[in-house]
Amino acid sequence: MGLRRHVSPDESTITIKIEGVFDLSVQSDFRVAYEQGAKAQKYIIDMSDTEYMDSAAFGMLLVFRDYVGGDDADISITHVNENIRKSFSMLQFDRMFRLD
Repeated sequence: MGLRRHVSPDESTITIKIEGVFDLSVQSDFRVAYEQGAKAQKYIIDMSDTEYMDSAAFGMLLVFRDYVGGDDADISITHVNENIRKSFSMLQFDRMFRLD
């Protein structure tokens, strides 16, 4: 459980892979993952191994989005399972984030 961070060789893209449950228990690690080092041009949140996401995680995504540029931020959320995708839609987060 937890997350992993990968920075592209040219440092233009940061990928954060969330494993297991995306909830308050990973808040500190999640914040460090996007705040550490220089800001990137593109951010990818890889949810291929994310089993569940709670309301605190949606709040963390809002804080993250604001930190990296708000409406101008280039954020992709990839490999979202069907249950989490439904939550994004129900909360209208699919209007703020690109789900790939």
